[in-house]
Amino acid sequence: MRDYKKESDRAQEVANRLTHDYAEAEWVILVCDNLNTHTLGAFYEAFPPEVARKLLQRLRYTPKHGSWLNIAENELSALTRQCMAVRRIDRLEALCREIQSWASYHNAKQKGVDRQFKIDNDRVKLRSLYPKYLA
Repeated sequence: MRDYKKESDRAQEVANRLTHDYAEAEWVILVCDNLNTHTLGAFYEAFPPEVARKLLQRLRYTPKHGSWLNIAENELSALTRQCMAVRRIDRLEALCREIQSWASYHNAKQKGVDRQFKIDNDRVKLRSLYPKYLA
């Protein structure tokens, strides 16, 4: 049991999950909020660079800005504003129908999200997260 308050504690817990719970998985999607301990640099603080890199190669790690959590929050905000802001829906069945209708329309016109995040230049983009390891 960890207290999850330090970056290195969290990195060690994620490493434990990768090596035990998800040892057979080629890669794992890790969705994080914007908590200050949810950084890529935490792996480089907790482990030698070679180990940190190996662990991070198995993660599909959502960047702090524009993360999937932020995208989900944006979607929920749009749903609230566009579907439910001007009226009260008092029955669960009606709410489900309204949400399904909104989601079908919204998904049909969706353009997607362009994250523009590539592993080849992550050290440049994320320089502030692990400056000790850059020359």
